[in-house]
Amino acid sequence: MDDETADTLKSWVQKAEEDFEAARRLMEDSELCLAGAIGFHSQQCVEKYLKALLIQAGVDFPKVHDIETIVGLMPAGIRPELAPEDQRKLTDYATILRYPGGYEPPTRSDAVRAVELARKVREAARRRLGL
Repeated sequence: MDDETADTLKSWVQKAEEDFEAARRLMEDSELCLAGAIGFHSQQCVEKYLKALLIQAGVDFPKVHDIETIVGLMPAGIRPELAPEDQRKLTDYATILRYPGGYEPPTRSDAVRAVELARKVREAARRRLGL
């Protein structure tokens, strides 16, 4: 991997870590449950780690937030274990749930699940990236 690609990959990982930390800290606040924000940052963490894996694999990707689309671009050997319904739920946090209206607001249990998914993808990606 050339230096420019390594720097790009490092930047994606740094941004993913920022989102993971934001989701984790928001989740720790027992007084305040910002489930939508937690879900959004969890989705962003997953998206950015998946894109880092694509960069490492030399696969170009479009500017999308759809986790299913991103996972579909991944070679089979590097795909994370994410059920289709979890992929759709994460995508909703970055798209539908960012704006008001037309849906049931996410709950604390939804937020807990989103952070669990982010942690799972983060750990698998970091292992594959050698971090």
